[in-house]
Amino acid sequence: MSNKQEKIKKLLEMQRKFIEYEHAHGVTPEEYYLAEDGHPLHNYRQEFRDVAMDLVDMAHEEKGSHR
Repeated sequence: MSNKQEKIKKLLEMQRKFIEYEHAHGVTPEEYYLAEDGHPLHNYRQEFRDVAMDLVDMAHEEKGSHR
């Protein structure tokens, strides 16, 4: 599996887990933005963003374009 496919798979898995958590427990803005250590959403937003931006950079590199 290519690095790009692995990143896409990771994003989809993260999204699936988030949706499962949200349906089971609900998510407040505080949990989403400020989840503390040990919370299932701790660093979720940053990690999701980092992987997504890696994919954007890869897409630009493939097409020879710039952001």
